[in-house]
Parts: sequence; C-alpha cells; structure tokens
Amino acid sequence: MSKQFDVLVIGGGPGGYVAAIRAAQLGFSTACAESNAYADPKGEPRLGGTCLNVGCIPSKALLRSSELFEEANHSFEMHGISAKGVSIDVKTMIGRKNTIVTQLTGGIRGLFKKNKVTGLNGHASFAGKEGELYKVKVGEEEVLAKHVIIATGSKPRHLDGIPVDNKVICDNVGALDFDAAPKRLGVIGAGVIGLEMGSVWRRLGTDVTVLEAAPDFMPFADQDIAKEALKLFTKQGLKITTGVKIGKVSVAKKGVTVEYEDKDGAKKLECDKLIVSVGRIPNTDGLNGDAVGLKLNERGQVEVNGHCQTNLPNVWAVGDVVRGPMLAHKASEEGVMVAELIAGQAGHCNFDTIPGVVYTHPEIAWVGKTEQQLKAEGIAYKPGKVPFMASGRALGNGDASGFVKVLACAKTDRILGVHIIGNSASELIAEAVVTMEFAGASEDLGRICHAHPTLSEIVHEAALACDKRSLHF
Repeated sequence: MSKQFDVLVIGGGPGGYVAAIRAAQLGFSTACAESNAYADPKGEPRLGGTCLNVGCIPSKALLRSSELFEEANHSFEMHGISAKGVSIDVKTMIGRKNTIVTQLTGGIRGLFKKNKVTGLNGHASFAGKEGELYKVKVGEEEVLAKHVIIATGSKPRHLDGIPVDNKVICDNVGALDFDAAPKRLGVIGAGVIGLEMGSVWRRLGTDVTVLEAAPDFMPFADQDIAKEALKLFTKQGLKITTGVKIGKVSVAKKGVTVEYEDKDGAKKLECDKLIVSVGRIPNTDGLNGDAVGLKLNERGQVEVNGHCQTNLPNVWAVGDVVRGPMLAHKASEEGVMVAELIAGQAGHCNFDTIPGVVYTHPEIAWVGKTEQQLKAEGIAYKPGKVPFMASGRALGNGDASGFVKVLACAKTDRILGVHIIGNSASELIAEAVVTMEFAGASEDLGRICHAHPTLSEIVHEAALACDKRSLHF
C-alpha cells in the first residue's frame, strides 16, 4: 500500500526544505523527495539543493578565504602590520568549504527529524492521479499526496559548442573545486556567478578575463552602481570586456582557446581554465508533468499565479522553477507562503521587496526600482546619494569605497529603491527592505537614530539627502 501524505515537496533546496518544514509545523503530514544530484561521500542524497551544495554557501566560503589572503598581502600594511611570505593552500581552502557544506546539509536532516518531515530519497515524477490524490513515483516507490509543491530549482545554462566537463571548462560546480589557482582564467558571463568566482581566483593570483555578451556592464543593476563597480573591479585587476560575441572554443593540452569578437574586431583568449556562467534554466527534467497536465510557460518554467498555484488544483511551484529572480531567499519566502496558504492562512510574499546581492568586494546590494526603471516608467523621484568616504567607521576599517543611493517618490516620499556598493552592503540592505516592506518614506529612515560610528549611518545620510539635508556630506 502506497504511503500517503498531506503535503509532498519535490526538491530539497532552499524553497523545498523550508516549505516542508513550515508545512510540518502547521500540522500536515509532510514528505520531501530529493534525488542524488548532490551525493555525500556515502552516496546518500544531500539536502540543500544548489544553494548549499554548489552555490551560495560554498562560494561565500571561498570568497571569505580569498578576501583574507588578499587583506594579508595588501591591506595589513596600512595598519602597521607586517606579514611577509603569506601563502595559501588551495586544497585546505577547498576542504574548509566542503566541511561547511557537509555541516549545513546535515543540519537540514536534523531539522527534518525535529519537525517530523519524512525524507524520501530518489528522483520524483508524477505518475497520475488516484481520486483527488496525486500519485508520485519517488525512486522505485510510489506515494500519494493531497498537495504537491514543486521545488526542483534550476541548472546552469550551457552554450552550444562549449562542452562543460567541470575540469577544464566549468560551470558553477567545477569553479568551486579547482585544486590550485590557475595561471590564466577565462570567464564567459559577467553576472553574479562570473564576478564572484572571478574575484575568488583573481585574489589568489590568477590572471582573470571576463567576457560579457551584453553591451553594458551589469545591466540588471542601477547604472550608477554598475559604473562604480566596473571602475573598482578593473582597478583590482579583473579584465572585463562587454559586447562580446563568442565564437569557437577549443581545448588542447595547454588549456582553452576562446575565439571572440568585440567592438575592435576578432580576438583570441588563451587560458588554463574557463568558467561558463551565462545564467540558469528551470529544472523540470523527468518531472513528467504531462502525466497530470502540468502547464509550463515558453521559458520552460512551471506556470504559476501570484500565490505560486499552478494550473492544477493543490499543485504548487516555488523558487527557480517559476517566474521571478532565481534567488535562494525568494524561494524560501515562496515556500513559506505556499505552506501557509495550504493551511488556510494569508500567505504573503512581496516580490517588490526581494533584495539582490553580489558578494564581490566591495559588495553590491539593492532592493526595489533602479533609477533607469523609474525614468522609463515616468515616475517622478528624488535621489539621495552619499559615499562611504563620509563614514568614520568606513575610514577606520580601511575601506571607504562605494556609496549608498536612496530613491524616493517625489510626491509621496515613499522609498522606491535603495542601491548600495560598499563593505557589508549585503547586511545594510536589510534596513532598506524593512522600511520598504512597511511602505516607509525617506523621512522615516532619516528620522531613525543610527548608532555611531557605523556603516549604517551612510544609509541614514542617503535618506536625508533625498531632501537635501544630509548632515555629514
């Protein structure tokens, strides 16, 4: 007799495991199916999806290690600290990253046990219906569920004619596991993954060249931020070329040759390793949605409404497999929303206040509209922009690069967007998210007392600057 659950979650990434835990907390018998896409040394499927296994968490571990190495070699001297002959053991750095991944993925299993979520090992696919229940095949067994939450995530987009082996030509998976810093590294794509991984290996001494197809650098960001980032990254040593058309890519014993064209004509890039980071695509392989009539859109995403409901009753989808930004925190918010909607509660996810972050140095973070979007939409706004150079804390830290930019409605003063490039931007953006979630105005943010000296004071100053009353700049 098939096992039966109130809620079955397909996928154990940030959207899936969070949805499963919240559903269980709400009293539903809940199971979460996870394939062996990311297996531990024993061959057991690891929870956490791309984020914990080969994405957010391991990349941040490597970023931190490389930051410390760069600081020791280039920043200690300003503090009067002498550190000569500093070296880094890449295998130890990679091992530390792997230990963190193991700890966190194992922690999810502990959370499942605590919340009485049943873990099902194996690839899950629809197998039809039995009355109002959905039949889902998980590995070799079949289970029944009243509600199904699809949280199958995404996978790297590859380019035709560029075979990824994750040894010489890598996507995000291979880029996290180099056994040594290559002498020359090519990166196709100047998005979040390309910039972060390029930064890691550049700090370790690698000559990094980034090739971007888009005519403008970081078109997804506010262009004030993008211009400042390009200036700072170039100063650091990243070689970034935009408006590139990739041609033939060939692999030989000596490495990889990338033929491409830019505004100056045909060129060649020779490198020891190549990272292909040109976006991600929804992962619906083997889901067998046709068995129940699940509808996908033209981009291959599961089609959903604003509450993540699919075209099928009691079938939901969250995270990278649906519309919207492919971000772990967005997936988790959707997962919680769906679990609460199933329970008859007023589940909520405000897609206008989902922050974005690039964990380079300096960090880049934003929420809401860019200045370009406001102009295109004909929305009158008033900007407030203050550099970190005005912060005593930033100067004391030895890094005052970047700025905070607040965009407020010219009529209502409501904050429409906040954009930060600077140290700890990923943490500072939370203040803007909270203010915007509660429909706050720049005056509200400007009247909140901020501790001194802190980096957050520059957010305060930028809010004041919207009304031309910044106190320290």
